[in-house]
Amino acid sequence: MMRRLLILFTFLPLLSFAQVGEYRTDFAVGVNGGYMLSNVGFQPSVPQKMLGGFTGGITLRYTCEKYFKSICAIVAEVNIAQTGWKEKILDSKNEPVYYTDDASDALRYERHATYLQIPLLARMGWGRERRGVQGFIQVGPQIGIYMNESTTTNIVAGKATVTPRTSNIVAQELMPIEKKFDYGITGGAGVEFSIPNAGHILLEGRYYYGLGNIYGNTKSDYFGKSNYGQIVIKMSYLFDIVKTKNDKIK
Repeated sequence: MMRRLLILFTFLPLLSFAQVGEYRTDFAVGVNGGYMLSNVGFQPSVPQKMLGGFTGGITLRYTCEKYFKSICAIVAEVNIAQTGWKEKILDSKNEPVYYTDDASDALRYERHATYLQIPLLARMGWGRERRGVQGFIQVGPQIGIYMNESTTTNIVAGKATVTPRTSNIVAQELMPIEKKFDYGITGGAGVEFSIPNAGHILLEGRYYYGLGNIYGNTKSDYFGKSNYGQIVIKMSYLFDIVKTKNDKIK
């Protein structure tokens, strides 16, 4: 089902050209940046907290028409994103696991991975185009290209802890990311503030659901599933390169 939705969202931007509405040829470019919270949907499950990281890059937007009150556009981004996962290492009492009685000696494990992410989004907006406020939603496919990874941990193999950890799923702690290409569906909503002759400021919340896995998922592999889930809060600034000549556009 999710793969069918991915195919649908891949072609959604193209469908916007087929609508009959008020023609637009607006093209804007700019930059975006924000904060990303990530985890990985492991199966068997690995207890986790959300791992924080930054994301940012360039944004291109082509507004093609206004259909009734809906402003239709295609948005593409090229971003560098810091993602990964952070493990929640607990004992049977849901307390942190320690090597000693020192509370600063709790076990910790984080995997940080950097990706080049490229979303292609179909966007619908409602409100002002040139001056004022516009609300919008956007959704579409996203691909990710693995760049590098690193690990932050104090876990020492064979070292005794005060209490045992409840989860015995630890294979991922020694496994480098195997799949270098990621893909999935992303979407979100936000608000845009347009200032004449100054550009557009956008605030947005977005969620990404990975359809690919970072590890193999055949019967002979350890994990049946290992896909990313990401929450992004970001701000973008766009400036107009081409604007439709129409005095009625507000």
